[in-house]
Amino acid sequence: MSLHAALIDLGWECAAVFGRDDESERAAADVDVCVIATADAQIATVAGAIEPTNAVVMHLSGATSLAVLDSHGRVAGLHPLQSLPNPVAGAASLRDCYFAVAGDPIAQEIAEALSGKWFEIADMDRAIYHCAAVIASNHTVALLGQVERLAESIGVPFEAFRPIVDASIANTWNESPADALTGPAARGDEGTIHAHRTALVANLPDELAGYDAVVELARRLAGRMDPSC
Repeated sequence: MSLHAALIDLGWECAAVFGRDDESERAAADVDVCVIATADAQIATVAGAIEPTNAVVMHLSGATSLAVLDSHGRVAGLHPLQSLPNPVAGAASLRDCYFAVAGDPIAQEIAEALSGKWFEIADMDRAIYHCAAVIASNHTVALLGQVERLAESIGVPFEAFRPIVDASIANTWNESPADALTGPAARGDEGTIHAHRTALVANLPDELAGYDAVVELARRLAGRMDPSC
C-alpha cells in the first residue's frame, strides 16, 4: 500500500496490515490511526467490523462520505489527488501532492508530513470533487488511448504525439484551459470537424462517439455552440 510505504519512509511506526481474509476486529487497538484502504463499496462493512477505540478511523476514498465511519468516535478522510499505479511508485508520488482532507486534523498532519498541500472537502461536495479527479486522471488516459488507436490505424507511432500533449498540458497550467485551447473547435472550423467525422465513420466508426463528445467540450470551452443545434 502506497501510504503505508510512504509513512514508513518518513519514520512513522506502522502496525499490522490486514488483508481481506484477516480478522480485523482489533485493527484499531493500540494505534493512533486506523486506515481503511479498501474499495469504496467495502468501507462501511470494514469500518463496522472494527471494534471502536480512541484511534482515528480514516478512509482514503475521494467520493465516500465520512458517514460510513459513524460507528467510530473520531473519523477522518484523506484522499491523495494523485495516480498510484503500484505501492513503490505510489509512495514516491504521495510526496508533494495535494490531498483532500476531512474530519480529524490527523488527516492534515499526514498530508503535511508528506510535504503535501491540502484542502478540506465537505461531504456534500465529495462526488463532484471525485468526478473532477477521475476526469483529470482516468479520462485523460482514456483519451490518449483513443489517440493511440487512431495513430496505430495509419502506422503513426504513438510516441510522436508526446511533444504536443506535453506542450498542451504545460500551456493549460501556464495560462488557462480556455487560453490554451487551439484547433478547429477553437477556430470555429466546422469544415475540418466534418472531415474528421467523415473519416471516422468510414474507417473507425467505433471512435466517433468519443470524438463527438470531446468536440462538444472543446466548443463549450471556446464559447461556441454546436452549429447543428
